[in-house]
Amino acid sequence: MNRKTKKMVAVEERFQRPLEKMLPELVTEQGLTATAEQFGVSKATLGYWLLKLGINVRRVALAPGESIEVKRVS
Repeated sequence: MNRKTKKMVAVEERFQRPLEKMLPELVTEQGLTATAEQFGVSKATLGYWLLKLGINVRRVALAPGESIEVKRVS
């Protein structure tokens, strides 16, 4: 595992969850800007954390009536 910064560890302690679990959920639900604001960091810092932890963010555009399903590979 990559070494986490002091700020990353502080956010994990504040929310009592590992970033690897928290970030995908929050970015999906709230977006990058709101997640960065919630953590008290810049979007650039959040982007660095995502890169450092190997978390991919993809944007998908759906037409009316379309849906998307996300599956986890075990």
